[in-house]
Amino acid sequence: MDVAIFRRLLEETGQRVLAEAAQADLSTTALVATASRLRERYPAELVSAALTQARLRARAHEKFGADAARMYFTPAGLEQATRACVAEYRARRFADRLGGGPVLDLGCGIGADLIARARAGCAGVGVERDPLTVEVARANLTALGLAERAFVRHGDATEADPAGFAAVFADPGRRTLRGRVFDPSCYEPPLDAVLDLAGRAPAGCVKVAPGIPHQAIPQEAEAEWISVGGDVKEAALWTGALAGRARRRATLLDGRGGVWTLAAARDPATAPVREWGRYLYEPDGAVICAHLVAEVAAALGGGLADARIAYITGDDLVATPFATAYEIEEVLPFSVKRLRAVLRRRRVGTLTIKKRGSAVDVQRLRRELGFAGGGGRRDGEELTLVLTRVGDSPVALLTHRRPLDVSASGPAGSA
Repeated sequence: MDVAIFRRLLEETGQRVLAEAAQADLSTTALVATASRLRERYPAELVSAALTQARLRARAHEKFGADAARMYFTPAGLEQATRACVAEYRARRFADRLGGGPVLDLGCGIGADLIARARAGCAGVGVERDPLTVEVARANLTALGLAERAFVRHGDATEADPAGFAAVFADPGRRTLRGRVFDPSCYEPPLDAVLDLAGRAPAGCVKVAPGIPHQAIPQEAEAEWISVGGDVKEAALWTGALAGRARRRATLLDGRGGVWTLAAARDPATAPVREWGRYLYEPDGAVICAHLVAEVAAALGGGLADARIAYITGDDLVATPFATAYEIEEVLPFSVKRLRAVLRRRRVGTLTIKKRGSAVDVQRLRRELGFAGGGGRRDGEELTLVLTRVGDSPVALLTHRRPLDVSASGPAGSA
C-alpha cells in the first residue's frame, strides 16, 4: 500500500469499505471470497487496502485493546510498536517528571508512545522517515482525538534538533530483512548516535532490545526491562531528568493495571549457593535480564543450587511477583529410563517440561517419555519437570506449581 491509496482509505468511500471489511469473514479460507464480493462495488486497490487494515486491526487488539478498531497500521509498524500498557506505564514517568513538557519522538513509527504521552498530558512531535508510516501515525492521532496535542513530520531522526524540547524519546530500528538486530551498533540509527541526540535534551528515553549487553549501557543511564504477563517485551535506557537513582530495574506489568518494580542502585550482587530446598523459584525474565536474581533470592530467603543458573531454591513459600514458585517433590539424576518409570508410577496425566542450563531436546524427551501429542492419562496428576544442572551433573526435578497471591506484595526497590 502506498501513501495515495492510504489517503483514499481515510476518505468517505474508503471508510465505508473499511467498515464492511471489518464485519466480513477475514479468515484465510474465506479471504478470496470476501475480496471478490467487495470488489463488485469498490475499486480493487481500495478493497485490498481495507482488508489489510482490517486484518492488522484484528492482530493489533492484543497490543492496543479497543483502540485497535480505530487505529491504522503497517505490518512492520505493528510489529515494532510498543504495546499500550507499556507505553502508558512509561508515559506516566514523562508526565510526572517533566510536568507536561514537550517530547521529541525520534522514529515514532505508528505513534504508540506518542499517543500514550499525549493522553498523559505531554505534548509531542514525532519524526519518522517512512512516508507511509508518517501518514499512518497522523491518522492515529486524529482517530484518537489527539491531533491537537501531538503531530508527526517526515524527516531523518539523526538530523532532528532537540533544542526546545524537555526530553527526547527514541525507538531505533532493530529489525532488518534478515531478522532482529542484537548488536546496538547495528541499530538504525546506531545506539551511540541515538544516545548522543538524547543527551542534547534535559532528559531522554531510548528503547533497546531486551538482550542488550550490560557493557553497552552508559554509566549514567538507568536501564529498565519490562515484562508483560511473564514475557519480557522490551527494555529502555533512561537519561538525564528521567533517570532515577537505580542502575538496573525490572518492571512487571500484568496488562490489567498491576505494576511491580524492583531496582538496584549498585552493581549486581551475588546470591549464595545452597542445596535444593523445598521450593524452586523461577525468576521473571525481566529480573534475569536486569541481573537482579540475587536481590530476589535475598527477599525469598533462598539461594542458587548452581551459581551460573537462575533457579532460586528455598525452604519457605514466599509470595512474590518476581518469580514463579514450584514445590519440589523429587530431585533425580537425569535419566530418561528412570524418568519414564517414575512418571508411569505417579500416573502423570499432564506434563510440562521446563529447562535452564540443560542441553536436552524437550520435544524429543517428550516423545521418549510417552507424552508426545499430549500423552499421559486423562485422569492423572499434573506435573512440571524441571531440567537443569548442578555443577557438571544434569538434574531432573519433579515439581508442582504453587500459585501465589501477590496482591499485597506491592512494588519494591528504589526509585
